[in-house]
Amino acid sequence: MREYLLTLCVTAAVTYLLTGPVRKFAIVAGAMPEIRARDVHREPTPRLGGIAMFFGLCAGLLVADHLTNLNEVFVKSNEPRALLSGAALIWLIGVLDDKFEIDALIKLGGQMIAAGVMVMQGLTILWLPIPTVGTVALTQWQGTLLTVALVVITINAVNFVDGLDGLAAGMVCIAAAAFFMYTYRIWYSYGIEAAAPATLFAAILMGMCLGFLPHNMHPARIFMGDSGSMLIGLVLAAGAISVTGQVDPDNLGFGASERSTVHQMVPVYIPLLMPLTIIAVPAADLVLAIVRRTWRGQSPFAADRGHLHHRLLEIGHSHSRAVLIMYFWSALIGFGALAYSVNSASMWIVLGVVFLSAVGLVLLLLPRFTPRVPAWAQRFVPPRYRRRRGTDGAALLADPAAQTAVEPVEPAEPGDRAPVTAGVSGVKGATAIGPRSRFPDRG
Repeated sequence: MREYLLTLCVTAAVTYLLTGPVRKFAIVAGAMPEIRARDVHREPTPRLGGIAMFFGLCAGLLVADHLTNLNEVFVKSNEPRALLSGAALIWLIGVLDDKFEIDALIKLGGQMIAAGVMVMQGLTILWLPIPTVGTVALTQWQGTLLTVALVVITINAVNFVDGLDGLAAGMVCIAAAAFFMYTYRIWYSYGIEAAAPATLFAAILMGMCLGFLPHNMHPARIFMGDSGSMLIGLVLAAGAISVTGQVDPDNLGFGASERSTVHQMVPVYIPLLMPLTIIAVPAADLVLAIVRRTWRGQSPFAADRGHLHHRLLEIGHSHSRAVLIMYFWSALIGFGALAYSVNSASMWIVLGVVFLSAVGLVLLLLPRFTPRVPAWAQRFVPPRYRRRRGTDGAALLADPAAQTAVEPVEPAEPGDRAPVTAGVSGVKGATAIGPRSRFPDRG
């Protein structure tokens, strides 16, 4: 465990320290697109945050290769090299897109090539645990197609959810934490060495996200861009592929064979379900976006304002609250599946997940609420909930967003810059600043 934590800390430190210089480089290189009609950040914000994340990945793999126990992962498996090859390719494509805005079909082709590179070096799905059937061995073509599909879906799911400051990095970090705990249990408790690469990938992925988050939290100073979102999506998919297709569920010690214990030993199928749960929220957003856009006759890659986090802002949640709600659901699904894999017979786990789901639904549907704080309690609450006296003696909320309804709007002078309409960016996570619009058009 100490070596995994050391790898995580080194990855996070390198990513954090490099993000500042990368931001300056992005400004000099001109990787700061102009404000578009659908954007809401008032100043151009640099992208290319994926550069720091990629070098953090390289640093994590380099450190792990020189540690006593983790070095065996590189000796017995070619998966770390396969991950590095695919990550380098997808990272280069992302950097080009952040700078030059390449076509979506070209990016899709690059994602498939990156997945193919990993398959050629051994990072592929060899078998699947199928309920009521058992472990089914896949042919080479079946394994290749399934691996490429999983990589492409995961990359685009993470890319689609990258719409608010700190959202994608935080959700992936939560998913990686749950995945790390699951794979480490398989490796340490059951002594299955095939789970060691996935555990290493999860630790490095957590370090990449934790190192980048301080620079990307609202208001963000830099965006990860496609170079970062596609990179962490690929690393997440690589870990899922490794533990799903390389670890034989019959070796987990649940029974003589998987077929004979299918009804009694549900945790046997967690290697198949766990990778799906960690991307459940981004994958749902991806599916809904494709259905929504194709229903309107648009391209599945066309940008719009209908993502899940956009809907949260639309119904009245603040930027920070929308991000925290998405964090909550990711953690509930990921760690709920993890707890169920540990003890599926416990009814308390099921009841706990149901109770937390109900709490999440209440928070999800709760519109923005500004409580009436008594005068004696105002010093104990954040400034946004305090009240001040206006010129007419009426109490006004200290929240600037709430004042917009009562403060008169002065006419703009000739030559003044037109105000930026508040809302949500269609792509690449723009910062939501100022009053939120109700998004009358989602096209």
